Amino acid sequence: MIKENLELVEEKILTACAKSGRNRSEIQLIAVSKTKPISLLEDAYQNNIRCFGENKPQEMKEKSALLPTDIKWHMIGHLQRNKIKYIIEQAALIHSIDSLRLAEAVSKEAQKRGHIMPVLVEVNVAKEESKNGIYPEECAAFVTEIAKFSGIHVKGLMTVAPFVENAEENRMVFRDLRKLYVDIKSKNIDNVNMCTLSMGMTGDYHIAIEEGATMIRVGTGIFGERNYGI
Repeated sequence: MIKENLELVEEKILTACAKSGRNRSEIQLIAVSKTKPISLLEDAYQNNIRCFGENKPQEMKEKSALLPTDIKWHMIGHLQRNKIKYIIEQAALIHSIDSLRLAEAVSKEAQKRGHIMPVLVEVNVAKEESKNGIYPEECAAFVTEIAKFSGIHVKGLMTVAPFVENAEENRMVFRDLRKLYVDIKSKNIDNVNMCTLSMGMTGDYHIAIEEGATMIRVGTGIFGERNYGI
């Protein structure tokens, strides 16, 4: 199942790249493995997946101890400050920085270990009350502020777009995030390297690619429906 699903995802990525005149090498696929058993992650690994996304720190810690060390683990979910210690050495990238207090806490925990943690700022482009993230108009000032913390390095922006039946409805969300990304990049802020735009999930990643995503987060499209009872 995983092999076939990955082939379909890859086909869709290539189509989106062709449509938008992009190179496939510009897009990193993150396999969202939250709630999935080790056996399915091993299957994905055997099919050349090396980047996995988790949203629970303890689950990431447990899985990383059981799987090959060349896997890059991405913390994509909301991160509580008291859980940072579980993933600070496992995570290759934290996608969900959404407050000064969280950024400072990540920085302090990283510094304890002589580490600089790459992070993305989560932006609530659609301003959904149910979602975390900085509002777009606050983002540039927020990035400037958290870039002062020496234990983190700001690598870009992330958004979780609204759940929609028609993926086209999220095109403007992705377009707006890319505009913000380009604007912040042009400011040449110290300790900020705008090179990553994490946007697009199973239902809309092809649209996100067309609008400039450099990372897409695909779970259901690879592993099937999630079991939220785990």
